[in-house]
Amino acid sequence: MKRIINFPSFQVLLLGFLLAISNSCTAKVNPKPLPVLTTTEVTKITQNITATDIDGNVYHTITIGTQVWMVENLKTTHYNDGTAIQNITDDYAWTRISDMNPAYCWYNNDSTTYKNKYGALYNWNAVNTGKLAPTGWHVPSDAEWTTLTTYLGGESIAGRKLKEAGTLNWLSPNTGATNETGFSALPGGYRFYSHGAFYELGNKGYWWSSTKSNTYDANFRNLKCDGSNVLNMNLDMRYGFSVRCVRD
Repeated sequence: MKRIINFPSFQVLLLGFLLAISNSCTAKVNPKPLPVLTTTEVTKITQNITATDIDGNVYHTITIGTQVWMVENLKTTHYNDGTAIQNITDDYAWTRISDMNPAYCWYNNDSTTYKNKYGALYNWNAVNTGKLAPTGWHVPSDAEWTTLTTYLGGESIAGRKLKEAGTLNWLSPNTGATNETGFSALPGGYRFYSHGAFYELGNKGYWWSSTKSNTYDANFRNLKCDGSNVLNMNLDMRYGFSVRCVRD
């Protein structure tokens, strides 16, 4: 005779519970999706993709939408073909757009203090060579900057998601900064085009695009300590601005 076993209801519930646990443990073997970086975790970026310029400087990267961006500002002193970029320290020489070669400098002409944190300041002629970025990377066009800010909700709020949070490097109040993208934008200031002086370190950051807007001006992006927006502007090519690169 076939034996029939009747389980008490509580045993049936217990069996179902154990099966559920077993299934959930099995599911946990699957890889977890990458978490969204917090402000603290930004300093511990361990992405597999890095970039190395011809000087040997290594740049970490972050993926934002469909783009892969460097996390640090460019600091190469050579083009990607090995040719040295002219380092102009003289204020007057920096202003000579008509006969000036592509050039770079360090803020206050002080590489010891500013190179590693803020990178170099380049005039737009250096950007326009097409050889400034490491192989496989390029200086973003105006359209590529727009792709970034659009993905982050528009220029009016994208700045807070790009700026390093806190006031260690940004002046107070560093409005709205969350750095939720991991972009870690820093206020590297700029070199003025008409007399070669340096301004705005800690207060504002400026980044060239590769797009020329007219005979004398080129497009760039600006972030500031007292705003959450990204300014989209164009100014004289003789300015010395920071450069971020995006992967080809």
